[in-house]
Order: sequence, then structure tokens, then C-alpha cells
Amino acid sequence: MELSQIEPVAFAALPRASEVSGLYVHVPFCAHKCEYCAFYSHLPGGDQVDRYVAALIREMEMAASGVRPQTVFFGGGTPSILNLRQWEKVLAAMQRLDLLGAQEWTVECNPATVSLDKAKLLREFGVNRISMGVQSLDTTLLERLGRIHSRETVFKSFDILRAAGFDNVNIDLMFAIPGQTMEVWERTMTEAFALGSEHLSCYEVIYEDDTPLYAQLQAGEFDLDEELACDMYELLVQRSAENGWTRYEVANFARGALGADGVPALACRHNTHYWRGRFVLALGPSAAGYIPASDSRLGDRTRNWSNTTMYCEQLEKGELPLESREVLSAKGRLGELAAFGLRMPVGWGWLEFFQLTGCDLRDQWGTEIADLQKRGWAEVDEVGFRLNAQGIRFADAAGELFLRPE
Repeated sequence: MELSQIEPVAFAALPRASEVSGLYVHVPFCAHKCEYCAFYSHLPGGDQVDRYVAALIREMEMAASGVRPQTVFFGGGTPSILNLRQWEKVLAAMQRLDLLGAQEWTVECNPATVSLDKAKLLREFGVNRISMGVQSLDTTLLERLGRIHSRETVFKSFDILRAAGFDNVNIDLMFAIPGQTMEVWERTMTEAFALGSEHLSCYEVIYEDDTPLYAQLQAGEFDLDEELACDMYELLVQRSAENGWTRYEVANFARGALGADGVPALACRHNTHYWRGRFVLALGPSAAGYIPASDSRLGDRTRNWSNTTMYCEQLEKGELPLESREVLSAKGRLGELAAFGLRMPVGWGWLEFFQLTGCDLRDQWGTEIADLQKRGWAEVDEVGFRLNAQGIRFADAAGELFLRPE
């Protein structure tokens, strides 16, 4: 059957709230600002956390009415820095607003802020996935990154999560850290794999403006070694496969049987919403979302103020804390969607993309697809196209070919 004979999915016919697949909540507080971190986060002060909790509940009441998310993700910052009383308020509000019951509900945790009471409370209310920011198991590198936990705390916190009933735990690791040798990276992977987590997220260090690590790089305190970084990544891919994980995104690996979509069962479904163009409502200071537009199947990009005090003030006045709401052009959104999807090894099926957007990728981006083939980065067949093992390493560069200026 030709693509032109297939009806695109009629998103506009659905109730608007039912189109929202995911809910993201940003908790901006950290016990310590890490050397590499460019996300909006800061130390708590005075009654600021209590004020934030009250404002967040108000934003849920105003913005999330009628939303029944398939996935929920509390990120930060450090969501686990909230104490039991504060979590009880947030969870009770979500219960009242019928926001519980997501198929996947993730909360990010710092190993230093995990307790059995807190873990049991989260599990009781339906949180079924924890993402723990380990980053390294080398004492020197943990200090280099400004992390507040020790390697021993990681193992203790992992045991606490298991005792609380969590059977889906992700651990974050970083590679190409200044001073990290291949020997240290291999040792970290070996110890991390031995934990037996269900998911693994790995990140090459990125040097963002306005971070201490970037300032140190500019000051010549260390040099970059791109060849070493590539070797570390290649070893990660090899070792993760040997230990039972399937790579389903550039540097995300999960256990479990592959589904019909080619994604392992224990993949982070919330993250796949972003890569497959699903709508995600975002709450909290600096939170960025993608929500249904009022007049098309495409959506609007939103961002809240990156200022916790301003965020609270706006909500206390009964106003949503939106800094911006951008209506994307059709071409811009389609190119962005195509680019994000390339981060996953399954790539895009021609039919899948057409049903989602009403557009045949080959009509609009045939030249770019051919370019990727010539570079030896992509595979194309009658079903669709995808980046190969070499191309996945350069997914960002490949994706840029599909972007169109707004």
C-alpha cells in the first residue's frame, strides 16, 4: 500500500489533555552544585523548598487538569532532596488531581539523599523507577566532579532501593572526565555492571558555558582527548552488550526483550516520548515542555522561568510561570522530530513517520538521507532508514542536517 493511501493519525480529533503522553516535574534544589552542571539548580535556603512545593501543587492544579500521563519523570536538581513531609504533600496533591497511575514513574535520586523511609513512601504512591546519579565509582573523580556522595554510598543506596521494592533502577555514569584513564573507566564499568541495574545511562562530559569545569578548560588546567573519549564510548557499547543491555539510544542501555517497536522492555519510556515526538507537559522552574497547539496536530514549545523565586511569585498570584510559548513552523517541527528520532538505532519507519505527521520523509529530506548514506552513517531500505553503528556515534551531526530555521 502506498503511503498516500494511508490516513495520518487524527490527533486534532482527540481531547487535548489526552494527547499529553508524559509529565515532567523539575525540582531545582541540590545540596551542592556539581562542577559540570549547566541545568537550572541551586542550594535550598530558608523556607524556599516549602514555598516551591506549594507553588508546584498550584501549577499542577492550573496546568495538569485532565491530564492522564503514561509516564511521569521528576528530575532536577535533586528530587530526592525533598524531605518526607514535602514529598507527602506533593504525592497527596497528585492523588487528589488523579495524576497517579502512570505506567512508568521515575524519580531522580542522588545516592547521598536516599533513605529507606523515603524510598518506601515513593514506592507506595506508585513510583516504579529510580534513576540514580552515580557518575563515577572512583573517589578522586567524584571529588573532581563535585559530587557529595562516596562510592560506598552508591552500593548502600542501591541496596536500600531494592529493599524498598524497586526492581527498575537506572544508574548514570560519565566518561571522558578530566583525569579519567581507560583503566579507571573499565574498573568503574565492571563495578557498576555488578550492581545488576535494569538500565544504564552514560554521558560524555560536555563543557557548558558558566560551569566551573568549562572555566578550568579555558584556563588550560587540562586538555581534551577526543580519541580517548571515542575509545571509552566504543568500549562502553561493547561491554554493555556483553552484560545483557541493549542500546536503544546513543548512550542509553536497557535490559528486557525487544518489543514490536524495537525497544527493550525496560527502556525509559518517558525519554522515548521526546525522541518520538510525543507531547510532554513540564512543570517547575526552568521546565521545558512540548504541548498540543490549539489549531494543529503540531505542538508548542514551552519554558517556565529559570528563577525559583519568580516561579513561586507567579503562581502565588494565580498566574502560570511561563517565560515563553513558541509556536513552531510545520517544517521546523518535522525536521526536529526527524532529528530526535535518529538518536535511536531503530531510526524511522517510513510508515511510522507518515502516520505521525502526514509527511513522507523522502519527499522533504531525500537529499539529506542520501548524504548520510554517502558518509557511511545510515542504512535505507523499503521499511525506513536508521543510523548504523558508526552513524549513531555522530547522531547530533546527522540530526543537524534535518533541522530547518524557524
